[in-house]
Amino acid sequence: MPSNAAKEWSGTLKELEEKRDKIRRRIHHQLTEHRRLDKEDPDDQARVERSQQTLATLDKACERIDRFLKQAAPRMGQGRHRKEVKSNITDNESAKMTTSKGTIQGYNGVAAVDSKHQVIVDAQAFGEGQEHHTLQPVIEAIRGRLKKLKISRDLSQIGTVITADTGFANEANMQYLKESGLNAYIPDNQFRSRDSRFADHKRKHGKKPAVTGKPWVGSRRNGVIPAAEFSFDAKALVCVCPHGETLSYSGTRINAQGDKVAYFAGRLLQCRHCPKKRACMYNPASADHRKGSGRQVSFVLERTEEWKSKTPYTDWMKSRVDSEEGRAIYGHRMSVVEPVFGNIGTNKGLNRISLRGKRKAQGQWRLYCMVHNIEKLMNYGKLAARP
Repeated sequence: MPSNAAKEWSGTLKELEEKRDKIRRRIHHQLTEHRRLDKEDPDDQARVERSQQTLATLDKACERIDRFLKQAAPRMGQGRHRKEVKSNITDNESAKMTTSKGTIQGYNGVAAVDSKHQVIVDAQAFGEGQEHHTLQPVIEAIRGRLKKLKISRDLSQIGTVITADTGFANEANMQYLKESGLNAYIPDNQFRSRDSRFADHKRKHGKKPAVTGKPWVGSRRNGVIPAAEFSFDAKALVCVCPHGETLSYSGTRINAQGDKVAYFAGRLLQCRHCPKKRACMYNPASADHRKGSGRQVSFVLERTEEWKSKTPYTDWMKSRVDSEEGRAIYGHRMSVVEPVFGNIGTNKGLNRISLRGKRKAQGQWRLYCMVHNIEKLMNYGKLAARP
């Protein structure tokens, strides 16, 4: 959710330094222009007041950035490859996030929900775009609450089943779940491609248009025919384009993700005179000269054994999620937690965090979660009172 922080004041420390220097150049320009106009028309008081107000605004912005840079340290992300992420001058505990509704500056509200009555058992707010690192703090908070209430010392002792969406899937979380003995089902982002029930899903529904406003044609991004519409034989390593031409096999290589990938490319004479060239190639003009290239596609064959050995816990979770029991259990996740978020966001009206700082933002998020719980307890209390 967006918070009470301006995303215009976001950036890495280097970007903020560049912004400060740019403001200083504007101040210098305004002073030079102000002196020049003073000589031409010294009696124009309205112009003098406007100029002084502009200079005061620029001075305040420059001083604000300079003060922040003197106190702040680089803010590091929570990804696998830790790197500097954007800081924010108005609320440095919030994060710049890309959502389905565009880029926002705000907080990520996380909630753990009881599947029987949709009562929230833990709620936390994190100023991070990625949420995979929030799984362990939430589970540990639930453990501490159960121990405090003397219900159980461990979630595994009361038969708890944990489900979470693909945003929480990474090797560290899978290792934590297995070593803790928790009965959890968290799929990776490719689990539907392995499920035969979704084999025809893309053809029927395609993809939703991107937020960027780029043109789509059916399931084709930028109007380009995707590789999925090419005929590929993994055993013979043969690829045929939608026009019926057989592409040249360029070889098989291991990509950065550890996948064994087969690469194909269309010959220049094939693509140059092809009637589907403009619908198939990102840059159709590249096939018109002899130093150009035809359409290129690639297909994943398999993951290497070396890479598989690096993700044993992820592979363990994949086998659980792909089982019949795992699919049945995970299929209930959306009906459990998503109505809770819908109730808080739509019915209760929490569409943004109006406070600054993680402590206050978390307090507001938990307040709405508490109102949701009171409503649930009130409704289920009425049901229990019936004869």
